[in-house]
Amino acid sequence: MSNEKKQIRLNKFIAQCGVTSRRGADDMVFSGQVTVNDTTADSPGIKVDPDVDAVAVNGRSISLPGKAGNMTLILHKPIETVTTVNDPQGRQTVLDFLPNEIRRLRPFPVGRLDYFSEGLLLLTTDGDLCYRLTHPKYHLPKVYQVTVRGTVPESAIKTMRQGMTLPEGDSLAPAKVELKKPVAGTQQVEITLIQGINRQIRRMCDLLGLTILHLRRVQQGPVNLGNLKRGTWRELTKSELQALKKAVKLT
Repeated sequence: MSNEKKQIRLNKFIAQCGVTSRRGADDMVFSGQVTVNDTTADSPGIKVDPDVDAVAVNGRSISLPGKAGNMTLILHKPIETVTTVNDPQGRQTVLDFLPNEIRRLRPFPVGRLDYFSEGLLLLTTDGDLCYRLTHPKYHLPKVYQVTVRGTVPESAIKTMRQGMTLPEGDSLAPAKVELKKPVAGTQQVEITLIQGINRQIRRMCDLLGLTILHLRRVQQGPVNLGNLKRGTWRELTKSELQALKKAVKLT
């Protein structure tokens, strides 16, 4: 390990990478989850050089946010959270779930997910990627799991599949709709949208007389929410980022 001026304690490095707190990093090291240059670390106090040493947690390489350029994250946004960088009303924002090291890099939410909806939200420091992902020309399909009260009439499914015009005048493209079996007085519908109309699913369901009990976004283009828990986040993998950029013609 070289250049003592650049060296920092391993647990501090792990924390600055946004993996966990310093105390959590200590636990990871002591449980054998951390390697430095392919050797299992035996102390959270050893020094590493972020520019030279290869650090991995559970086999996954980590680096300081923004060190290798732009950063793109996936967050499982909980309900009652606003998709903005700040809120004049003092409500919880999506940035509140990120550590200070990440927030300082000013990742920006890609698009919106309304206050009472949860699920996949991308945040990025890459202006070009954010622009492409929010531009109608490059709009990627988004998949939502929607739970409604009662059962969904076939006529409502047919209308969504054919396309709709909202009372405000917005013309909606046909949506892909898959109906699940009713459970305990509710029914889940999987809806795939190819537009970016504000609060589209809620407005569609309101017009069709459907009461939404729960709405979760589970996919955007090639990126899936997977098993990511509410309020937690991770960086996109290299393959996910490559697929995302390819989908919006950035590669």
